[in-house]
Amino acid sequence: MKITTETFDLDYWKKRLDELRKIYYVPGASLAVLVDGEIKALACGLLHQGTGVEATTDSLFQIGSISKVYTAVLVMQLVDSGELDLDASVKDVIPELTVPGTEAITIRQLLCHSSGLTSDFTIDTGRGDDCLARYIEACNGLRLESSPGTVVSYSSLGYNVLGRIVEVVTNQTWDDALRDRLLVPLGLAGTVTLPEEVLRFRAAMGHLAGGVGQIPEPAPFWNLLPRSSGPSGGALCATAADLILFAQMNLNGGLAPDNTRLLASKSVAAMQRLAAETPDKWTSGNIGWGLGWMIYDWNGVPVFGHDGATIGQNGYLRIVPGSGVAIALLTNGGCTDLLQSILFRELFEEIAGVRIPDASFEPAPQPPMVDVTPFVGIYKREGVVITITENNGILHLIYEISDGRKDPSPPLEMELIPVSETVFAGVIAGQDRIPVVFSTLTDGSVYCYIGMRAAPKITLSGQSAEVN
Repeated sequence: MKITTETFDLDYWKKRLDELRKIYYVPGASLAVLVDGEIKALACGLLHQGTGVEATTDSLFQIGSISKVYTAVLVMQLVDSGELDLDASVKDVIPELTVPGTEAITIRQLLCHSSGLTSDFTIDTGRGDDCLARYIEACNGLRLESSPGTVVSYSSLGYNVLGRIVEVVTNQTWDDALRDRLLVPLGLAGTVTLPEEVLRFRAAMGHLAGGVGQIPEPAPFWNLLPRSSGPSGGALCATAADLILFAQMNLNGGLAPDNTRLLASKSVAAMQRLAAETPDKWTSGNIGWGLGWMIYDWNGVPVFGHDGATIGQNGYLRIVPGSGVAIALLTNGGCTDLLQSILFRELFEEIAGVRIPDASFEPAPQPPMVDVTPFVGIYKREGVVITITENNGILHLIYEISDGRKDPSPPLEMELIPVSETVFAGVIAGQDRIPVVFSTLTDGSVYCYIGMRAAPKITLSGQSAEVN
């Protein structure tokens, strides 16, 4: 039976969200659902365990990397107007980016995470309107970690570069361009980019150190990311209902609620079409990337969406275009992935008649026999060193942060259990299995994926191998 606005039981789903929130120690949650063309919103729990302020449907949460899709829409608007060419070189727009090899990077590759730029590069370039211009200057000490177009690796740096491209073409700051070209036309009154703007609203505080059976505590900081991280996920705060309004524009072929065209229908379709397949299909469950969106295949049903995470806050957005259903969930701590997986499974099955594939990641009782020798070595990407050794046919991995932090996280160690010839489950006592995926290019280069981010192997048969 098709669920309609009249048959959607808001009270039942609020009770169900509250039940799951308590089971998984999530302090507060906000949920919005697009059903039969209308938005249903609900919230429960607390925005802050210390103050006891309740979560409401007009409360703002940090949406993290879901912001990348907003940046992608701005870029596609400029493509629609003829001011940008998807296949033009990035250096045609920002020649001041002088990382060797960037002349081969296209805007399309930035959008689908295949540019060769490193995954994460965070530096505080101040709160001024020139923060992204200064960020580009700081990037010039980096190097490409793969040839453009050869490796798909999640890159926040790439989206900050896209944010700067938006600034150069529009002659506005990324914040102003986003407000004028997207937020205001869509009527997203509950979406802002700067912390001083958040002060006008009820806002969620992130909570840390939560787990099953543990009560998370308020994080010591609201947000540590600098303003220059805005285009990739360091700034946007929104209500769950505003996320659905944004999703609805993408469902409606680029039309705002008042039928103003914000994006050409062909651009909307291009964003939702698989542009780059990822070897790591387990970390977030997506098969790859469109031009901004994560692309999913739920048992043959096309789905797009995105996830986001900041300090103690997690956001989830999924859209099923075939049924016109979209669901957004915003949370502020605890075991949010478990809450989301159960709630979305139940909601999408009832509302859209779609079954989400099993997302569990466990090695078989008898793991396959795999030749692990090609994977032994040292892998390095900006700020991270991964060392993989072998003992009696079993791989051992050490993951170290090397980004110059004053107090870096302690090294993470895990044993790798084969799931297939190239996919392993990283086993850490008392934690979920972590997908660790290896990919070998035709030239013999080997990459190790953790968290959708690829690190190139820099040692080969005991010799250092340079990455061009």
